[in-house]
Amino acid sequence: MAGKLYGVGLGPGDPELMTLKAHRLISTARVVAYPALAGSDSFARAIAAAAIPEGAREIVMDVPMTVERGPAQAAYDAGAKRIAEALEAGEDVICLCEGDPFFYGSFMYLYARLADRFEVEVVPGVTSITACAGRAGLPLAARNERLTVLPGPLPEAELRDRIEGAESVVVMKVGRHLAKIRGVIDGLGLSDRAVYVERASLPGERICPLSEAPEKAPYFSMILLTKGADPWL
Repeated sequence: MAGKLYGVGLGPGDPELMTLKAHRLISTARVVAYPALAGSDSFARAIAAAAIPEGAREIVMDVPMTVERGPAQAAYDAGAKRIAEALEAGEDVICLCEGDPFFYGSFMYLYARLADRFEVEVVPGVTSITACAGRAGLPLAARNERLTVLPGPLPEAELRDRIEGAESVVVMKVGRHLAKIRGVIDGLGLSDRAVYVERASLPGERICPLSEAPEKAPYFSMILLTKGADPWL
């Protein structure tokens, strides 16, 4: 019989925010797979490190962070092939994913390649959105309010239109797009409604009004914007 593939969400970074189910699966794993930025350590593995059993076999997928999709797709092709070999040999594979596997998660690319051939279970994780909101003390939506989630790389005009028509907004993948995003929010007169969060739940966490955010932002940063109550009440 073929093994089973588990896509396990790890949460935003603090190992204590892993679910009990995620910890149980990882701590009994014989094969663990995870992505890593090419040439760098894996953030996903770092979150789960204390739970990975000694002797577990590790499948590392080196994924380049480039605008072109081709190199990353090739990395997922290669990773899926190695995972498939383990599954065909009857081994279960625990695939680690930062945050939640199906919310901007890398696991969805493996799922698309393997779910038609193998049994797959997705284990949800705490998302960066809920982690940032919790750390900032900022409720994002109540009653019938709408929450809009936007990726920072969107073109400036589209960001402006979507933020202008929204109630509460989360802008993810800020990184090198911070100046553009800040300019859009300033132009809409909403800077006093926006909160900047960097490395939520991790050492070096930073939370401040957008007006006090640094000139450069790391990849793991987010902007929360509410048009209702004062964001700091």
